Amino acid sequence: MPIAHLHILEGRSQEVKSKLILSVTKSISESLGTNPEKIRVLIHEIQKENWGTGGVAKSESPNHY
Repeated sequence: MPIAHLHILEGRSQEVKSKLILSVTKSISESLGTNPEKIRVLIHEIQKENWGTGGVAKSESPNHY
């Protein structure tokens, strides 16, 4: 049973996250030849103040994604 853990910044809509889950599931299924029903996708949303790039928290950056 493949399990994909995705870490993304918080703030995306449920629609966007649903599309992501579907896309990752399809990709894993095609790549591994696994039944989609056996694939698990877990989204971990990280608060912007807990994610830094280049020494700056994303909550302080004009480009949040």
